[in-house]
Amino acid sequence: MKIAALQMRAVAGDPAANLARIERAAGEAATAGAALLIAPELAVTGYGAGEAIRDLAEPAEGPVVDRIAAIAAEAGLSIVSGIAERDGEAVYNSAVLVDDTGSRLVYRKSHLYGPYERGLFRPGPAAAATAAIGGIKAGLLICYDVEFPENVRRLAQEGVDLVIVPTALPATDHGAFIAEKMVPVRAFENQVFVAYVNHCGADKRFAYAGLSGIVAPDGTMLAQAGAAEEALLVADIAPDAFAASRAANTYLADLHP
Repeated sequence: MKIAALQMRAVAGDPAANLARIERAAGEAATAGAALLIAPELAVTGYGAGEAIRDLAEPAEGPVVDRIAAIAAEAGLSIVSGIAERDGEAVYNSAVLVDDTGSRLVYRKSHLYGPYERGLFRPGPAAAATAAIGGIKAGLLICYDVEFPENVRRLAQEGVDLVIVPTALPATDHGAFIAEKMVPVRAFENQVFVAYVNHCGADKRFAYAGLSGIVAPDGTMLAQAGAAEEALLVADIAPDAFAASRAANTYLADLHP
């Protein structure tokens, strides 16, 4: 199965512009033969929109996710995108997976990063949110979640082939280490594919590291974007091609209860 990852320069506070960008990418991904398109963390609102995010947040059954579902149906693929999700008075930093039939899976970020996120969102539970996409079992995390090995291990123990991680990794002195070292280790130590999909450029609050990547179970980078520019990465997710790696690195089977 082919998947596509959109490294995106979101417009903070402009869902219409960001949904239009996702729609263009969905068409390009479908043309490339992808069954799945992944957009970054809070791709719809822009990560750096600040307090406006709370005003823009919508229920998972609201118009924003309806629009994502329509884009997915028109392109004939599944889409994962970061959204600001409202549930009553609570707002969550969420990722939604919508397939071309309109089926929806929502994951709420469990590990909020820093005072900015903690001032805007309520944390979700540390849960295993999984779904089948084109014969592949996939699980959802968001950004900082992947930096805790327990979260990826939880999904691996649920039997996922692919961990999908929309992110908003900032441009810091350790950003490249996370994207290029830590994320491949998460893939290797769990023998899963990891799609780590970031913003690029900058808004009024943050500059982003880019460096989105799709990593194989043996830790190799199947596709990677640069630091500064938008990119649409496409890679094949073929679990059988990494059977030898899984046979040699039996971490899950050897894990003591």
